[in-house]
Amino acid sequence: MTSGRALTGTAWAVLLLGLWFWGSDAAEGPVGGSAPTTGDIAAVGRPPGAPLPPAHTPLAPVEPRRVEIPSLGISAPVVARGLDADGAIDPPPFEMPRTVGWYGSGTRPGAPGPALFVGHVDTETRPAVFYGLSAARPGARVSVTRSDGSVAEFTIDDVQVHPRTDFDARKAYGPHVPGRAELRLITCGGTYDRESGEYSANVVVSAYLTGTRG
Repeated sequence: MTSGRALTGTAWAVLLLGLWFWGSDAAEGPVGGSAPTTGDIAAVGRPPGAPLPPAHTPLAPVEPRRVEIPSLGISAPVVARGLDADGAIDPPPFEMPRTVGWYGSGTRPGAPGPALFVGHVDTETRPAVFYGLSAARPGARVSVTRSDGSVAEFTIDDVQVHPRTDFDARKAYGPHVPGRAELRLITCGGTYDRESGEYSANVVVSAYLTGTRG
């Protein structure tokens, strides 16, 4: 699918509009005792009996500079982004297809709560930074280099594909474990409808802090 212009408008608005109805809870931390949930369409599940490492104590809030997912070959700079006119996170422009956007008014990666990263799946001519995100698997590592030189190490624990017609922001963005430092990596997914210019779903990869270095 190479028509990614859908990401600039309706697709992102539908993806995230519910989050702003939810308010600032994602930036402030837990929204109750929500447990891990599965989207209406599950991309993958953790293999039975496969252990995941324990969570690391949250870190001081520091801005991100780079994100890497070695298993997917993703290594990209991170830039802070705000909201667009529709109230959705404004992704990096298409002139920066290999750059990841971070919601700068929200949680900083490594601090308690879910930090939100967004990236294009493609452009009109080529795959973009999160083209392979749906292939992520629980147990894979996500490294976030921060502005103080430290690296926050996260472990993926959930991969979901949420239909855009029934998107639940609380399920997608609510903390899996209250008080834990978590990530959400988000892009478009499902099938692309050339007539409407929209994708049918959104890929949401969740990870949690399991270590630090530097």
